[in-house]
Amino acid sequence: MPIDKLPQIPFGAVYFRKSNPPREDWARDYGVAAADGLNVFRHWFMWSAIERRPGVYDWADFDRQMDLAAEHGIKTIIAELTHTVPDWAYRAFADARQVRADGRPLTSNMGVSAATGGFANNGGGAGALSMNCPEVKAAVGAFLSALAGRYKGHPALLGYDVWNEVNYAADVDYSSWMKADFRLWLQAKYGTLEALAEAWYRYSYAEWDDIEPPVEVAAYPENLDWLEFKRQNYYGQMQFKIDTIRAIDPDCLIAAHGVGGAIPNMAANGSDDWLAADKVELYGLTWVPSRRGFKPWQNFFGPDLTRAAARGKPWWHAERPGGPLWLQPQVLGRDKEDGRVMEPEDIRTLTMTSFAAGATGILNLRYRPLLDGPLFGAFGAYGMDGSRTPRSEMQSRIAKWANAPEQRELFAARPVRGDIGLLVIPEAQAWDHLLNAHHRPETYREAMWGAYRGLFDNGLQADWVDIDDISGYDALYAPYPIMLTAAHARALADWVERGGKLISEATPGYFGDRGKVGTVQPNNGLDAVFGAREVDVEFMPDIADRIRLSLDGRPLAGGGFLQAYQPTTGRERGRFEDGRIAIVENRFGAGRTLLVGTHPGAGYFRTSSADNRRYFAEVFAWTGRTQQVAVSDNLVQARLHEGMAGRVLWLLNPTRERRRVSVTIDGRPARLGAAFWAGADADAAEDMATVPPRDVLVLRLA
Repeated sequence: MPIDKLPQIPFGAVYFRKSNPPREDWARDYGVAAADGLNVFRHWFMWSAIERRPGVYDWADFDRQMDLAAEHGIKTIIAELTHTVPDWAYRAFADARQVRADGRPLTSNMGVSAATGGFANNGGGAGALSMNCPEVKAAVGAFLSALAGRYKGHPALLGYDVWNEVNYAADVDYSSWMKADFRLWLQAKYGTLEALAEAWYRYSYAEWDDIEPPVEVAAYPENLDWLEFKRQNYYGQMQFKIDTIRAIDPDCLIAAHGVGGAIPNMAANGSDDWLAADKVELYGLTWVPSRRGFKPWQNFFGPDLTRAAARGKPWWHAERPGGPLWLQPQVLGRDKEDGRVMEPEDIRTLTMTSFAAGATGILNLRYRPLLDGPLFGAFGAYGMDGSRTPRSEMQSRIAKWANAPEQRELFAARPVRGDIGLLVIPEAQAWDHLLNAHHRPETYREAMWGAYRGLFDNGLQADWVDIDDISGYDALYAPYPIMLTAAHARALADWVERGGKLISEATPGYFGDRGKVGTVQPNNGLDAVFGAREVDVEFMPDIADRIRLSLDGRPLAGGGFLQAYQPTTGRERGRFEDGRIAIVENRFGAGRTLLVGTHPGAGYFRTSSADNRRYFAEVFAWTGRTQQVAVSDNLVQARLHEGMAGRVLWLLNPTRERRRVSVTIDGRPARLGAAFWAGADADAAEDMATVPPRDVLVLRLA
């Protein structure tokens, strides 16, 4: 199996992005990296840097990278960057340039993350040319075939990374090639123009060529079809790349990585981590706190989502920063400590957080900083000249520790299933995107992230659960279920009937198939599941911070929407401050439901209030589950792993003070054993542990 070629813990960096680092430093850098315990490099093999003229390839720099890797015992991941278009191809295939919704074609530009031409401006990861054009697709295939043929069997080759940071731009592609394939897709789905007319409410199509993809972002069936077609189209191109490489080298590892972006960019930008992970043996993510925020919940969010999407496959933190970020819009106005300048302790915190979340490898997104372009000086653990730094020394320490034989048992253990699942419903996100173009208001994001934070801040491990994976969980929280297909509504009802415990925020399945509002709410038979019917609804998320309600007499703030109920088989558990019924509990079959008529997750995201934090603890208690691992101070994060040799506890302290905590496992005092990792001043005895600042304590459980 290709996955068996991986080191115990792949630990390394992205090294060569032509034209950085300088050629004269390569041999020295490889020697330093090997001495420091790094065992994997990834390089950007850019189409625009290699195929100088049609069929004329310049492999010299890349051959040298591969040979140096073999010489120093470092494995290589080849990142195919066929979305970097050669200038000759941009000219030759001018009629195949991807086109924005406003009619402007994508242009060919210098890269931000590499001093090389051929990058599309605002094209996402799809490039300036449309692979729906057969000639472009053939040119891409020819390049990938030449690439795989050249390096097949090379002693340094570990595998290929396809489609860097899996995504595409929201407003592409309106080229004639894409439109033609969209029409073919619609013919296959609907069969006749008459069937399409009924589905789309468009009754005057005389020919299939009359159909144009929707330009306006609007909540209609045609937009849902356009979103789904784009998803299938671009992921089909990903599969083409995989198949092309596999045809030459059937034994190589195929990897890919996203940006942990499925929440909230699965619909608009194609960041479907579940679908991408399904296509490869090893999945990963780019997660950069200077761009995403450096709060503890943010550092766990991306890894937790990627672990869920991997569905048991190994995954890694494919791009983790080791240095600062300058002059970029994401950092302006933020504190220096908020990920803008990575100190050695920050590297330790970020790396160990990913390990605690289940990562099976770590790569820095720069070995050393770029010397050209707007991202000069960014992210590298080593100095601008390649010299060692305190950051690289911390990285080296962790790399050597992770790959020592003593840690084999530790990393063979995997994270336990979470205390509760957070329900991810793709059609709900798609409909929110169509209802709220440009994510304003950002109700979906706030509800989903707020629910995750609310559980996280109570020390609970919440797993992101795709609605097709619910059978593995007995307790689910649905933060934003505004749309459910009839099939998904039935699956959810069946799950509850078999014994599942479901907590749902407002408007579950309000919109059904093709985005049609149900005349009975909750829709598609869910009124029976929740034991209640809607008597009133208000869609005013812009002023939803004014919503107040109670659960068993205890106050909390709402957000998003407001839905008031009349219980049928259910019983009242709370009211809005104006007296309308807000929360209903029900038994349905062997299961139970709790329906909350607003979005406390969105409320918590905005305010971080103690009332809403308490609410998340209370609704978890309602499920009847026992928290698997709990600590006396939730500023310390705890994660439990299990393996053949028993249980392992990860205790992370992201604060700048040492913290002493008591630990319970499954509701009983823990029996803390020997340490796999313990920093200075760390200690553990019986159920008590002291964790140094910005450090981790990794313990065997007795």
